[in-house]
Amino acid sequence: MGHSGTEEERIRRLSALLGAVASGVVLGIGDDAAVLQPPAGKRLVWTVDTQVEEVHFRRGWLAGGQDIGYRAFMAAASDIAAMGAAPWCALSALELPPDVDDAMLDAIAAGQRAASDQIGAAIVGGNLSRGPVLAITTTLLGSVAEAVTRSGARAGDGIWLAGPVGLAAAGLAALSRDVLDARLGLALAAWRRPVARIEDGRALAGVAHAAIDVSDGLARDLGHLAAASGVRAVLDEALLLAHAGEPLARAAEALGMAALDLALFGGEDYALVAASATALPGFTRVGEVHEGSGLGLLSREGERDLAARGFDHFARKT
Repeated sequence: MGHSGTEEERIRRLSALLGAVASGVVLGIGDDAAVLQPPAGKRLVWTVDTQVEEVHFRRGWLAGGQDIGYRAFMAAASDIAAMGAAPWCALSALELPPDVDDAMLDAIAAGQRAASDQIGAAIVGGNLSRGPVLAITTTLLGSVAEAVTRSGARAGDGIWLAGPVGLAAAGLAALSRDVLDARLGLALAAWRRPVARIEDGRALAGVAHAAIDVSDGLARDLGHLAAASGVRAVLDEALLLAHAGEPLARAAEALGMAALDLALFGGEDYALVAASATALPGFTRVGEVHEGSGLGLLSREGERDLAARGFDHFARKT
């Protein structure tokens, strides 16, 4: 195990690795709090996400600390994308167990910095503490003229999807089952290095009636949107599988799993699903919003009810 510095030394390391100039940031890392000047005429969108070791990830499943830092940041950024907002800046709170040395800390920070640079949201402050397991909490601010919420879907809207669904779940299944297969390369990358779909999200603003990011599985998250909007969301099986395409089909084959189940119930792809009366650039139509409630799946055999299930932190394990 490498050397671990004092709290003050580690804060200086993080400041050097993470500190970046961002528009509207009056004071960043190094004081009691960051000082920000909000963009004129914009509303702020504010989200927080925590990634906890042995709950969201295992270190052995990731290629070092950079993957840990990167995916923790992108998970938070996806919520900003779903609101149609532009990322602005972020805070990061790190809880470090004793076995995280300075080299590991540097790698985590490098992953965070790579993700923050990619979406254009500098890390301007945070907190550092000791804990029993590694945990990263990312608070992210964005700005938008009018946020897209979950509650505006209307009967007759199309259901539009941007980004892969099911691949990250396939990657996680491969890691947890220790399956080695060349057909799983894209699936492993999807789980280890998800990307918040910021530009796709920006296309939602002023056009989509409702949207949500797919973190807990398409069925569960679309179910949240349908419930919030008071409508029924019906997915088209053929359109969904066509959108998922050959990468998911090959990964499912390697795992002996059904591609449809992975697409519907897998999570952590951080795709975006939206309800819109008109086509959305970068999105594929995969269903339609109807009057009523709940979820449906349309196949060659007709329409059937679909359970809004997926990942749930507090679900009873049997």
